[in-house]
Amino acid sequence: MPTSRSASPARGLHLRILGAIDVGTNAVRLELARPLPDGSFELVHTERDPVRPGEGVFKTGRIPREVEQRLLSTLRRYAALARRHRARVRAVATSAVREAKNGPDVVARVHAATGLELEVISGKEEARLIALGVLRGQPPRAHNLVVDIGGGSTEIAVAVGDHPTSLFTVAIGSVRLTETFDSMGKVPPKRLELMRTFAAEAFQRSLPRFTHPRRALGSSGTIGTIVSFAAEGGRRVATRKRIRRAVEMLAAMGLDERRRIFDARRGEIVVAGAVVLEAVMDRLGLESITAVETGLRQGLLVDMLEREGRDAPDASTGEASRALGRRFAFDEVHADQVARVALALFDDLAGLHGLPAAARPILEAAALLHDVGSAVSYGKHHKHTHYLIANGDIPGFSDRERQLVALVARYHRRSPPDRERPDLSLLPPSDFRMVRKLATLLRLADSCDRSHHQLVRSVRARVTGGAVELVLRSRGPIDLEVWDAEREGALFRKVFGRRL
Repeated sequence: MPTSRSASPARGLHLRILGAIDVGTNAVRLELARPLPDGSFELVHTERDPVRPGEGVFKTGRIPREVEQRLLSTLRRYAALARRHRARVRAVATSAVREAKNGPDVVARVHAATGLELEVISGKEEARLIALGVLRGQPPRAHNLVVDIGGGSTEIAVAVGDHPTSLFTVAIGSVRLTETFDSMGKVPPKRLELMRTFAAEAFQRSLPRFTHPRRALGSSGTIGTIVSFAAEGGRRVATRKRIRRAVEMLAAMGLDERRRIFDARRGEIVVAGAVVLEAVMDRLGLESITAVETGLRQGLLVDMLEREGRDAPDASTGEASRALGRRFAFDEVHADQVARVALALFDDLAGLHGLPAAARPILEAAALLHDVGSAVSYGKHHKHTHYLIANGDIPGFSDRERQLVALVARYHRRSPPDRERPDLSLLPPSDFRMVRKLATLLRLADSCDRSHHQLVRSVRARVTGGAVELVLRSRGPIDLEVWDAEREGALFRKVFGRRL
């Protein structure tokens, strides 16, 4: 049965409510909350349903039809609850849907059945959101390490204050390890040793050495369950030695015995979860881990609240874009110049392009990364740029937003962003219009630094009758920039209906 607690929807109905839906590997969860003036949240309603979206996924690569039906039934109810409370909702799916071959089909059927846009997020985006939820209100200079063990993956974040500085994801979790080694029942010593070796090798392969605190905060029900079992006197903190002892004790129990201690589903996967926790603590050399009750859902609420309050571009997505660019040794000075000009055009021509504020960070990221494909080959670098962004990871962007960034950057040169292009033909109309307009602004901004010498000091744009007037202030001759900007005039007129 789902667990829930709620406040009357009539109370404070005039105040907005935010909703977070987490489609995990073990369960599906809903949280509705009202933001308060002090930055905290008042819980309005919460539910958890043991749908097990990851059941069989890590063995078969597919979400079974009966699991999908359970998921659709649960999400229909969640969508109805959100409508009842007039909540603005963000729904995300993690490793099970992320890895399922039929994941895109399931997402499409969720939308058709419920109206929810189920967003499949990357492991690093999951880690970022978890850190936001766990670290809300931390002192600005506090250094923290956050670990979350899910059903299919483990997420790790290092942060200063409440701002994540390093994000990691490792494809190992409690359900995946349970299915791999069939460890629901009593686990013999030899099989336990194999599980420990498997988990240790997963972290060794995927988790580099990095500087971090020796005490971690542990999010997720798996960590909370294991820490409570391992700690003294019901405390919420356990040392690595106690976690190691808990692994041995849990493995020696039969399933019935574990089910008497934990709920039925947790009893099936708790041995694997403990092995994963032991392995990550060994890899990171942790002294202890403290279980916390906040995590992904709270991070979604915090992220939505912060996005609501932003008029300026998101500093975190800008820095994340620069981090990706630095991996490919991009020309950062040129990238910053193009981004600065592109955002000036976006702001000055807001009445003309009519795009939402959410399009601004997409343009900024595309401008910063438009030339990263040069690391592969300059000749077709716009196409290589598209590939690198589309298959990269920019924390702060959903998968859909990252794909839009990739398309805007891809069309910063050569072919115009027309509907008949294969990579644009299937976009929803609103996304196509956004890509077309942003790519046109990016092409113009790139023209304003065609020499890569940052000669243009400032740009202003204004609509005057049937034309757009561009005023450039420079610190030297900009004949090349003006010539290239004039070449973009035909596309600009086609897209915006104004002469440049």
